[in-house]
Amino acid sequence: MTATRTTCPYCGVGCGVVATPDGQGGAAIAGDPEHPANFGRLCSKGSALGETLGLETRLLHPMMRDAGGALRRASWDAALDRVAEGFATAIRRHGPDSVAFYLSGQLLTEDYYVANKLMKGFIGSGNVDTNSRLCMASSVAGHKRAFGSDTVPGCYDDLDEADLLVLVGSNAAWCHPVLWQRMQKSRERGARMVVIDPRGTATGEGADTHLAIRHGTDAVLFAGLLVHLADARAAALPFIADHTSGFALALAAARALAPNLAEVAAKTGLAAADLRAFFSEWASTERVVTLYSQGVNQAVAGTDKVNAIINCHLATGRIGRPGMGPFSLTGQPNAMGGREVGGLANQLAAHMGFSPSEVDRVGRFWGAPMMATREGRKAVDLFDAIERGAIKALWVMGTNPTVSLPRADAARAAMAKLDLLVVSENVLSTDSSAAAHVLLPAAAWGEKDGTVTNSERRISRQRPFLPMPGEVRPDWQALAGVAARLGWGEAFAFDGPAAIFREHAALSAFENAGARDFDIGGLATLSDAAYEAFEPTQWPVRRPAHPPLEGEGRREAAGWGEGRAGRDPAVSSSMPGVTPPRRSLAVDPPPQGEGGAAPSVAEPRGTARLFADGRFFTPDRRARFVAIAAAQPPRVTPEHPLVLNTGRVRDQWHTMMRTGLSPRLGGHRPEPTLEVHPDDADRFGLSDGGLCRVSSVHGAATLRVAVSMAQTPGTVFAPIHWNDETAADARVGALVHAVVDPFSGQPDAKATACAVAPVASTLSGFVLSRRRITLPRRMFWAWSAIVGGYVARLAGNGAAAEILAALEAALPGCEIARYIDAEHDVGRAALIVDGRLEAVVYTAPAGQEPGWAGLLDLWAKPKLERRDRLAVLSGAAGPAGSDDGPLVCACFGVSENRVRAAVAGGCRDPASLGAALKAGTNCGSCIPELKRLVAAADRPMALAGE
Repeated sequence: MTATRTTCPYCGVGCGVVATPDGQGGAAIAGDPEHPANFGRLCSKGSALGETLGLETRLLHPMMRDAGGALRRASWDAALDRVAEGFATAIRRHGPDSVAFYLSGQLLTEDYYVANKLMKGFIGSGNVDTNSRLCMASSVAGHKRAFGSDTVPGCYDDLDEADLLVLVGSNAAWCHPVLWQRMQKSRERGARMVVIDPRGTATGEGADTHLAIRHGTDAVLFAGLLVHLADARAAALPFIADHTSGFALALAAARALAPNLAEVAAKTGLAAADLRAFFSEWASTERVVTLYSQGVNQAVAGTDKVNAIINCHLATGRIGRPGMGPFSLTGQPNAMGGREVGGLANQLAAHMGFSPSEVDRVGRFWGAPMMATREGRKAVDLFDAIERGAIKALWVMGTNPTVSLPRADAARAAMAKLDLLVVSENVLSTDSSAAAHVLLPAAAWGEKDGTVTNSERRISRQRPFLPMPGEVRPDWQALAGVAARLGWGEAFAFDGPAAIFREHAALSAFENAGARDFDIGGLATLSDAAYEAFEPTQWPVRRPAHPPLEGEGRREAAGWGEGRAGRDPAVSSSMPGVTPPRRSLAVDPPPQGEGGAAPSVAEPRGTARLFADGRFFTPDRRARFVAIAAAQPPRVTPEHPLVLNTGRVRDQWHTMMRTGLSPRLGGHRPEPTLEVHPDDADRFGLSDGGLCRVSSVHGAATLRVAVSMAQTPGTVFAPIHWNDETAADARVGALVHAVVDPFSGQPDAKATACAVAPVASTLSGFVLSRRRITLPRRMFWAWSAIVGGYVARLAGNGAAAEILAALEAALPGCEIARYIDAEHDVGRAALIVDGRLEAVVYTAPAGQEPGWAGLLDLWAKPKLERRDRLAVLSGAAGPAGSDDGPLVCACFGVSENRVRAAVAGGCRDPASLGAALKAGTNCGSCIPELKRLVAAADRPMALAGE
């Protein structure tokens, strides 16, 4: 079959993928060696994409809820008629602001563009927001405050050229493994790495220094760094004077927040010596890249944290040149593309806002009859408005808000109040589709056709390599169908994604003349064939005829020169509180095509770096320093004495609707856990491997306890992925408070006050099933994929008969063979269809957990023999402890027990383990765990020799 070059649908790294269909609905997946984001490397999730391509969980045709509340199959015409009628009724009765779209960073840019155009240009409301609000809105706000635009200054090549890599609130080893490997290569050539994170993570283990900062004090740390740069004469005063404004106010605010090293140490919880070393290293190293992610963005003061980082780079002029600059690590595959087309409620398309001139410009370009004139509701406010009844109709596309939003229980209850809830999904059953009035089957990865933009502004194609099954359609086509029914068919008469992309590109250049950062006008005339063959390209890509701006020039090769017109009078070499530098900061001239706010000629490859000439996208072309305010520490109470931090695990993605289908990805962290410091475990009576109930004022979840020194006392950590489809009671979003950053509207997912308590358990066991089934919710269970089905681990208070009854109800008509010893709480049962195992359940008293690995040979058999049935019921096929242990390397399926055996056989480092098992030789995200297993084996040996 023909191989297709496409782009990975997971994180914002935007890795190139080569997919070769197998002719049976699947495909072989490999990294694209020619894609500049990854050069052929893939992480564990990307490597396992082929395991997620089946139709088992797919929504394949439209469905509508009838008067009795049942979902029934419908035609596309009937479904779109109902959507259009519901939106039209709400608009007629309550106005355009009574309807909304809630989108996703997994949508393609073309889908995003059509949704934004329909709502903001034709319905006339700004109510388009996205789950990207939950991950990078604070970065957007910080960029706009500093640069006048949402511009990422640098590129991935900067990671190769930096001499100091500073990661703030980022577990890149797990969340961005391909870039992490690139950073490790830089360490091999001598670059140093500092990780700033309150948690111990795989990223911190792989760094030269881990600064375990107190929760929420990142801005204090970087305010202290700004003060140090000024006092140590490390600030680039000529650059500050010629190209920025607001330095004096920002420095004064930093001094108030972090007046001296002792104060910074007291507030951050770091040792003064460690701070002094970090400040000195940052100040003395010219090529510094500061990378930040959700630990910075997902905070009540996330935007100030972003600007505190950017302030330090502006103060030293370390921006727009190779190997330096602030860099936002984006969480979703097309969060950047969504930002480009106005997917956020406070933006219009092409990075324009809601000023009267911008509203007029976009309206004239679109020929829009009902142009929105003000910002819409951001995500948290949007769902609050649904709860109040202000929003009557909502269209959700490609996201699962009843799991991912803060106060997720309240979001679920609010959605049930809507007059019309439309959900466009490629999965039949999600938490968010349970209350939908209309379900629309959307194209999945492998079927999608369009573009995405990664964290370094690189636009890449997602190309289809599988046909759309059933009655599936792309999202833009469903939107265009509703637009036509509302009377605007001509404006949405696109004949394919290439036409949408051309319109999007043309709008970016419309009345631009270099004044706006986002400009891909050079791509506005791509033919369909050129669009199909489009190579990954970084924006801006301006039209070749674009004239340079008046006075536009490049920075002098000798440094940030004195005497340029327009010097900021507030900054001078005799400025109070600032010692002048001994000399100007020497710089190399920027490479051709990399340095202007508006290059005169668009290059085919686009533009790698911006701001090299010191010109920004503010009205006066100066960057803005931002005065940072003091942030309140996380608030705990006697009833909720701990701080809950949430995030990802290595091998899962968002709410597991795709990664949860892969056997390889389910083996590393198969259950939802709460990581707790040993001191807190003792304090609250928790035991490692036991169950606990974690609660906040908003909700609660039951999780498996993982005692870990990686946590700081007083804090706990829970992953975000599990939901009601995959676990009994593990929706962590239900606990998270709805506190948001005042500038970005991004919710704080890192510091919710919570309480924990142990949960007694009398039963343990497992269920094997060909498909996921809802088991009794009063017990603890969580599904993970295995070859040929799923396994759920059981714990809690219940009985074998209760589990079996749930299986029988879900699998009517099965032949059932069972053995139950109620006196000893032992139960075993096999559910059989046409001679093949359909489900198996084993239960035993707590502490006597049965294993299932011994059943896997029988699980794979197409037909059981009589002795096989006896083996299942007797327990002889699956003795306790027969499992191979957690998966360490998901890329090559290497389990913990295999690693331990290799260590016992003489392997003493990741390199030798890689040679023996291949573990750690692909994405490398398991290398810290390999090191821990080697160290754990060496400790008893050291003790024995003492």
